[in-house]
Amino acid sequence: MTTLIVTGAAGFVGANLVRALNDRGVKDIIAVDNLTRADKVPNLVDLEIADYYDKQDFIGRIRHSVFARDIGAVLHQGACSDTMEQDGNYMMENNYRYSLDLLAWCQEHGVPFIYASSASVYGGGRVFKESREHEAPLNVYGYSKFLFDQAVRRQLEGRSAQIAGFRYFNVYGPRESHKGRMASVAYHFFNQYLKEGKVRLFEGGGEYGPGEQIRDFVSVEDVVRVNLFFLDHPGVSGIFNVGTGQAQSFNDVAVATVNAVRKARGEAPLTLDALRKAGTIEYIPFPPALVGKYQSYTQADVSALRSAGYAEPFLSVDEGVGRYVAARWERGEGRP
Repeated sequence: MTTLIVTGAAGFVGANLVRALNDRGVKDIIAVDNLTRADKVPNLVDLEIADYYDKQDFIGRIRHSVFARDIGAVLHQGACSDTMEQDGNYMMENNYRYSLDLLAWCQEHGVPFIYASSASVYGGGRVFKESREHEAPLNVYGYSKFLFDQAVRRQLEGRSAQIAGFRYFNVYGPRESHKGRMASVAYHFFNQYLKEGKVRLFEGGGEYGPGEQIRDFVSVEDVVRVNLFFLDHPGVSGIFNVGTGQAQSFNDVAVATVNAVRKARGEAPLTLDALRKAGTIEYIPFPPALVGKYQSYTQADVSALRSAGYAEPFLSVDEGVGRYVAARWERGEGRP
């Protein structure tokens, strides 16, 4: 295989993707990222890459057509994913304009372009199907992803090479610690439980009881598998949801996290009721800053992904979170 470019290679999905490519024996990889914050470096140290470019140096070369290499595909995972980011100019330049220019270069050179979109494009809607009438983002992050998806739609019919975009739902798994507050709830629940012996969830509101808000939680293992499937099938293009298709509650994630730690300690699993009674699961007031900006329900419609030929099963919360917690435990996190 010719050289692959992975943007956001030091980030959460990007680093897991490079790891999976390495496991396939692929090492001719150009990693692109922004290491101004060096806390992402640990995600790179066990990976094999051929070269590294800062994201601004890289896009500068792309924009001036001085990037001369035989590229097999671009896997564009780089973005600002902080849904609380208020600098709209930065978000649109970083997520929208950068992606647009990279797509243009790929189309000019006939290079397959696989990129990360986001389920945030659906906003507070109840239907999660890849169609314009269901898309109404609640923040500038979601809007940056939505607007790029719109640009992709205009180019799909006349494309010179594959264009495949993935609307990731709530992704969790290894290599996300640098994300801080934007890391998954599974990550935070694990840390809370080890530090305090309990986990905290939001109280209920509207139609949802305490901890009963439901999301489509998808393991990064599955996200990577979808990316690799499309890399292996360059004739398949479009915009696709990437979730399990089966929403589960925050309570489910909390129970899975606690019981995975208990299993690692040789302790028996407990039910949600038992964990509530023990004070291991407690509920806190809903943050005012998130009112009107929070998705209490998401569930991917994966029919388009299945129609594209992706047939692999997705990990449930019990399976995926259990594996994630076990991996963190094996690395020594939380053990005396």
